[in-house]
Amino acid sequence: MALFWCLEVLPLGVTALFPVVLFPLMNIMDSTKVCMEYLKDTNMLFIGGLMVAIAVEHWNLHKRIALRVLLIVGVRPALLIMGFMSVTAFLSMWISNTATTAMMIPIAQAVLQQLHRSEQTSPVGHVAESINKAFELQEVPEKSNASQESQKQDNGHVLTVEEEEKLKDVKQLEEEKHQTFCKGMSLSVCYAASIGGIATLTGTSPNLVMKGQMDELFPANNNVVNFASWFMFAFPTTLLLLAVSWIWLQIMFLGFDFRKNFGCGANATVKAKQKMAYGIIKDEHKKLGPMRFSEISVTVLFFLLVVLWFTRDPGFMPGWATTVFNKNGKSYVTDATVVIFISLLMFIIPSEIPTYLCRNRAQQVQQDSTRQIPVLPALLDWKTVNQKMPWNIVILLGGGFALAKGSEASGLSVWLGSKLTPLQNISPPAIALLLCLLVATFTECTSNVATTTLFLPILASMAQAICLNPLYVMLPCTLSASLAFMLPVATPPNAIAFSYGQLKVIDMAKAGSVLNILGVLIIMLAINTWGYPLFDLSHFPVWANSTSAASC
Repeated sequence: MALFWCLEVLPLGVTALFPVVLFPLMNIMDSTKVCMEYLKDTNMLFIGGLMVAIAVEHWNLHKRIALRVLLIVGVRPALLIMGFMSVTAFLSMWISNTATTAMMIPIAQAVLQQLHRSEQTSPVGHVAESINKAFELQEVPEKSNASQESQKQDNGHVLTVEEEEKLKDVKQLEEEKHQTFCKGMSLSVCYAASIGGIATLTGTSPNLVMKGQMDELFPANNNVVNFASWFMFAFPTTLLLLAVSWIWLQIMFLGFDFRKNFGCGANATVKAKQKMAYGIIKDEHKKLGPMRFSEISVTVLFFLLVVLWFTRDPGFMPGWATTVFNKNGKSYVTDATVVIFISLLMFIIPSEIPTYLCRNRAQQVQQDSTRQIPVLPALLDWKTVNQKMPWNIVILLGGGFALAKGSEASGLSVWLGSKLTPLQNISPPAIALLLCLLVATFTECTSNVATTTLFLPILASMAQAICLNPLYVMLPCTLSASLAFMLPVATPPNAIAFSYGQLKVIDMAKAGSVLNILGVLIIMLAINTWGYPLFDLSHFPVWANSTSAASC
């Protein structure tokens, strides 16, 4: 399965079905038990999260948020990149990285085109245009033969050949600067999409794989990884990654002149260009019109979902799930319960205010005899969900859980873990660093979901064998699986940015290789600072004890 996933001999979802056939035939697991692994609590969390994301996309709420933030930050080069990265990362926390990139890249391209058009209509562009007309005048035979001192005249502009060549060089330089800025902008969007997905448990599939593997391999873990604990660990990491990547992209594509990048001391021409680019964002925002009832409803339900997730079981105080829905000291409500509840509401709540509620009494009496209550469309319908739901990833998640369960049942995980026991002679930070670099490199060549599915069960067994808290290696390696920055094929956001034709593979490789290293170092900083007390990583947990780890 690992080979098939890496080489993509078959679609990832099809390969994930292998355990259903092979495990019973090899007497590893009963077919009923294998099939039960394909729709666990984590899968329902994934499906519910995507339903909410589909509703946000369906009513264009994400576009309204994006344009509003861009209007706030402005269009100066450094702030424009920061604005696009911030919006992309925020949206990617809640909807898929691919959908976020597909929505943000066209907006970025529209702004860049407007900037380029304003450059062409600037004084330099005007003079260049008059020069072209002057060439036509030069063809008239009555002109002087003195080539070096010949002058072209058009509408009062008089230029020598040397000045004309100089202006051509200036125009070429402006074109090169624009292309470089386009590269930086495209990379900023696709990188921010991958980084933003790290912040929340439902932001990207590897996070859910990790959650599912924890529950599968360590069923008594007391729900140590939930939405709140993940957010408290990953959100600061995301902010650091965004800040570092923003600075690095500035240095690489805008240069070291930060004063110029922030638009300080810009001349009138530059300000005019920025004003025109700002105008196109403003026009796009105006086209959306005022917020409709459907957008307001989805916004309210979205914020309700986030509040319910955070307060369900915060850890530092009793949550509503442990207080109200509690039996014998155990809560049966999970994050999946909450998101499915919100999703069901979206199938029930209408997308418009019923007109009969807005009529006055006289109108109601008048139309009583023929009154028919219209059936209004809901905020979400199954046709839309079915079209946009990536069912292959749902099956892929299930296949990963089945593979982990089969590895445990056959003893493969314990055997692999025992072979890695020599690593106990190395310090835990060095182990985590090496594994993160390995995963970050591996995820450039294969799916990040497949990467985490393959590595996490082995890492969990290794941690048990050397008496190391499994979360100390599983958490950073899961985050490292999202550091796919170097190649267009590494992740769909990279491919979308590359498809616009402004980037070369070498551009992405140069920017991504440095970001990969910086990303791993930031993740190591996170796990060794605020991650330690948050998950109590200094102790080997009781829930990780097994026969092989009895001496820990």
